[in-house]
Amino acid sequence: MDSRIMTALGDRVLALGPQPAADNPYKHLKLTRDADGIAWLLFDRADSSANTLSSDVMEEFDAALAAIETERPAGLVIRSAKPSGFIAGADVSEFRGATDPEMVETRIRAAHAVVDHLEALKLPTVAVIHGFCLGGGLEVALACQSRVAIDDARFGFPEVMLGLHPGLGGTARFTALVNPTQSMAMMLTGRTIDARRAKALGLVDSVTQERHVRNAVKDVLFGRLKRAKPGLLTRAANLGPIRGLLAKRMRSEAMKAAPREHYPAPYALIDLWETHGGSKAAMLKAEQASFAKLMVTLTAQNLIRVFFLREQMKKAAGPGNMVKHVHVIGAGAMGGDIAAWVAGQGFRVSLADMKAEPIAGAVKRAAELYGKIIRKPTEVRDALDRLIPDMDGEGVRSADLIIEAVPEKLELKQKVYAGLEPRMKPGAILATNTSSIPLQDLRTTLARPERLVGLHFFNPVSRLQLVEVISHDANDGQVLKEALAFVGAIDRLPLSVKSSPGFLVNRALTPYMLEAMVMLDEKTDQRLIDAAAEQFGMPMGPIELADQVGLDICLDVGDMLRAKFGDLLPPTPAWLREKVAKGELGRKTGKGFYTWKDGKAEKASLPETGPRVTDQMIDRLVLPMSNVCVAALREGIVDDPGTVDGAMIFGTGFAPFRGGPLNYARARGVENVVSTMRALAERFGGRFAPDPGWDNFK
Repeated sequence: MDSRIMTALGDRVLALGPQPAADNPYKHLKLTRDADGIAWLLFDRADSSANTLSSDVMEEFDAALAAIETERPAGLVIRSAKPSGFIAGADVSEFRGATDPEMVETRIRAAHAVVDHLEALKLPTVAVIHGFCLGGGLEVALACQSRVAIDDARFGFPEVMLGLHPGLGGTARFTALVNPTQSMAMMLTGRTIDARRAKALGLVDSVTQERHVRNAVKDVLFGRLKRAKPGLLTRAANLGPIRGLLAKRMRSEAMKAAPREHYPAPYALIDLWETHGGSKAAMLKAEQASFAKLMVTLTAQNLIRVFFLREQMKKAAGPGNMVKHVHVIGAGAMGGDIAAWVAGQGFRVSLADMKAEPIAGAVKRAAELYGKIIRKPTEVRDALDRLIPDMDGEGVRSADLIIEAVPEKLELKQKVYAGLEPRMKPGAILATNTSSIPLQDLRTTLARPERLVGLHFFNPVSRLQLVEVISHDANDGQVLKEALAFVGAIDRLPLSVKSSPGFLVNRALTPYMLEAMVMLDEKTDQRLIDAAAEQFGMPMGPIELADQVGLDICLDVGDMLRAKFGDLLPPTPAWLREKVAKGELGRKTGKGFYTWKDGKAEKASLPETGPRVTDQMIDRLVLPMSNVCVAALREGIVDDPGTVDGAMIFGTGFAPFRGGPLNYARARGVENVVSTMRALAERFGGRFAPDPGWDNFK
C-alpha cells in the first residue's frame, strides 16, 4: 500500500462509537452501545496492523452476534478500528498446504454460518468502510443491510490472484446486488474500485467523510437514507437464458487472459454463476464445494505460496528508509523510468543527462504513467513537480542516493564515478543499475568503494516489482541495509544478491533466450518457440521477450556471460550479430524478430497443420533456468530458495501458478529433472549438464 496513504490514514481519528469498557471479553473485537442505543462492533485483530478473518476471529464474531441478538440494540454498526482499512480478507495462511477438499469445505461451512448469522439479524445493520475492503471483508460488508463508504475506501475481490473465487457468500450476494456483467468482471479480474465507483454500481448506499460518520450512521439505521437496490437489469441478467449467453461471453474473455488448465478459478466461478445464479440459497451452498475444490489445486497452493513469498520479500526491505532525494544519471529507457517511478512514490528526484531530449522523453512517459496509476489530477501534478530535469547535474550535491543508469560500458561508468564521487554528500549512497557488470570491476576507481551498491531494476519498471540489491565484499553493511529499506519504500521487492556475472535473474534468463536462438538456427518457427514457452505458462515467449528487451542488450549480456561461463551457455549465432549491426534491435526500433506496431508484436497465427509444441522444446527452454537457480544457491550468490522463486516471478513473470523455477523442479521431482537434463546433454551438448547443486537440493 502507498506509504503516503498509510501516513494519512495513521493521522486520522476514526469515529468508532463509545470507548469500550476495560473488561472487554473479546480478543479481536470491541462491542459497545452509544446513547442512541446503537451497537458498535469494531474489528481490531490482536497483534496485527490489518484485520484478517482467521478462524478464531470468526468464532468471536459469531459469539458477538449472539450477544447482540440477546441485547436487541436499535441497530448495529460494523467498523474496523485499524487505520489501514476495513478487513483485508480471509487469513490465507490457514489454508496453506491444504490437500483435503472435505476438510476445507467443513471450515468454509462454519465461516458461512457466521456470515449468514449476520445477514439474518432482525435489526438494521450497516458496515462503515474506510481504506481497503477486500475479499472476505467485502463479503462481511455484503451481509449487512447497508454499506457506507468513507471517500478513500477501495473495494475488490482479489481471490482470483490466489487461484480461488470468493468463498464467504460473495459470489451469491454480489451478483444479486450488482449487475453480473460488472460484479462478475470484478471477481474474474481481481480489480479494485474506489468509493465513487462502488456507489455508482450500487455496492454502497452512500459515500461520506470521516467527520460525518455519526450522522450517516443514524440516517441509515433510522431509515432516512434510501438503500441501493438491485435494478431491473441486475435481476434480468440473473435469469437463466441471459445467464447462459453472458457466461459464454465471459468464458471467451477469460480464455484470452488465462488458460483453463493453468488457472481453473475463473472458469469455476463462471460455471457456479451460470448453474446457480438464479437461486441465492443454491449458489451459497455450491460456492462452498467449488471453493474447497479450488483450494487444494496445485495452482491455488502455488499462488498462495507466491503471496507469502511477496510478504517475505517486503519484510526483507526492513523499516527506516533514510533517503529523501534521489539523483538519477542517464535519462534513457531505464534511467528515465526509474526516476518516474521513484518520484511517483513521493520522493524528490533530479534527473540528469548529457542531452535535453532524453529528459523530455522521460518526463512525457512519466506523465503517461501517472495518468494511469494516480487517481487525483492534483497528485499527478505533485508527482511531476517532484521529477526535476537537471542538465547540469547539480542534484548530486544534495542527493541521499545517486542511481547511475548510463550504458553498459565499464570505462564510461568509471568516468561518470570519477566526476561524481568528489561532489557527493559524505553519507550518500552510489548505486548502479548495471544489468551485467560485476561490482568488483566498477569499484576499482572509487575512493569509497564501501558506499557502492547495485540496484538492478527490471523493464518495465512500473510493472515488474523486483529490484536486485547487489553487494560486493568491500560493502558497508549499513549501506546495504539502507538500500534495502529504500527499495521497500518505493513499493518494490528487494532480492539480496552477491555480485557475480549476470547476478541472478539475467544469468537465469540468458540460457532461456539463447536456447531459443539455437532453435531458430535449427529452423524452428519463431512463433512455435514462443508458443512452447507460453504453453508452459510464461507471460511471453523468449523470442518476443528478446525483442522487448532489445537484441543489442541480449547480445551484450550473452557475450559477457559466455566469457565467464563458456560452453555452459548456448552459442550466440552469427546472424544475431548481423541483425544488431543492421540496427534491427526489436521493439525500440520497430523491427527485430517481429515487426512492432504501437508497442505490440505483429504475429500471424501458426498454421493449422505443421509442427506442434513438444515436451522436449519446453524442457530445453525451461530446465536451464531451474539449473542456474540451483547453481546460484550452491555458489552462495543467493541464500534462500524461496526468494529465488519470488525473484524469478516478480522480475521476469515466470509462470506464477508453477511457484517459480525451483518449486517447479521440486514438484516435478529432482530425479526426473536431473535425468531429463542428462538426456538433453547427450543429445544437444554439455550446456544441459545438471549442476552439482542438485545433489543437495531439497
